[in-house]
Amino acid sequence: MDKFCEEKVKVQFGVKLLDAVLCVPTQAGDVHTAVVLTHGAGGDMNFKHLVSVAQALASSGSLCLRFTCKGLNLPYRVRAYKAVWEYLNTLEKFSIRHIFLGGRSMGSRAAAALARQLTEAASAEAVAGVICLSFPLHPPRQTHAHRQRSEDLRGLPEEMPVLFVSGTVDDMCDRALLETVVKDMKAPVDVLWLEGGGHGLAVRGRSEDSVLDEK
Repeated sequence: MDKFCEEKVKVQFGVKLLDAVLCVPTQAGDVHTAVVLTHGAGGDMNFKHLVSVAQALASSGSLCLRFTCKGLNLPYRVRAYKAVWEYLNTLEKFSIRHIFLGGRSMGSRAAAALARQLTEAASAEAVAGVICLSFPLHPPRQTHAHRQRSEDLRGLPEEMPVLFVSGTVDDMCDRALLETVVKDMKAPVDVLWLEGGGHGLAVRGRSEDSVLDEK
């Protein structure tokens, strides 16, 4: 028997509707944890890594909601992310107690920014943690931008855990710089380094499935 099912949904965002997919564990009545995921500057919610992570989370008992937002303006993406977070909180058929915000590349910047906003404006329970897949700490070969791009990370409170999954040869996330940022963060951090992985977390000489299994 399948461990999860998927349901396409629409999320109201102003006058627009965002495409989203709920990945729901088979035993939905026991769901207390939810994870929101979104994509980077390109692509959409069907990026293979996001689908794989969502299905793995649902198979282990967590509700996962992934969504598409095509805007390249970060404040716009954060507002869209907030609309999705609000939608998730209206789902009365689940007894959600913990919500984790996550994303890939630019999506992880939006997740960190919203997590910071929600914890500054509301209770500490608004967000349980942040998941950053290929966090874009700086544009390629422009490492000087890392301070501005890490501002929201450094602003996260000490009770909010953060997980980074990054490739060791990601040209948008210098390893030494990320380790410096981690030291400056108040939040507890775990970093999973994918040896030989680039920004797309692909590793030369390895199949995509084997890389996904490692994550």
